[in-house]
Amino acid sequence: MADKKQGIDQTLIRDLANILNETDLTEIEVEQDDLRIRVSRAGTPQYVSAPVPAPHAVAAPVAAAAVTAPAAVRDNKNAVTAPMVGTAYLSPAPGARPFVEVGSTVQEGQTLLIIEAMKTMNQIPAPRSGKVTEILVSDAAPVEYGEPLIVIE
Repeated sequence: MADKKQGIDQTLIRDLANILNETDLTEIEVEQDDLRIRVSRAGTPQYVSAPVPAPHAVAAPVAAAAVTAPAAVRDNKNAVTAPMVGTAYLSPAPGARPFVEVGSTVQEGQTLLIIEAMKTMNQIPAPRSGKVTEILVSDAAPVEYGEPLIVIE
């Protein structure tokens, strides 16, 4: 048994990482005997945005303007940002009352919204207490890693 624990097979890990790249998967896990290896690219923003086609010279300035508009909000130190890529839900169930609304006072740790990623519902807690001054996403909207979601003053 001690022979098995001499080291992790780095070739196997590289092979699994290559499979992720070749198949556009975000995670792969292999289990053999008492060894379990999971390779994941969760939290990487490389598959978040679609490429902008280069031949359309007219579209480039429009896309640049659309990207730079939210930059002022991204610089806002009071914005709660998305910790992952997924779909944001502002309420616990369709038709239910939202977790927070503009003007709501929240306590640190209180659920602000849910981000669904890979069929898992992840509650996003308030990092600090304060008043919600802006909600920057709509219900059931896709969000990117680091995207500002809610501003708490």
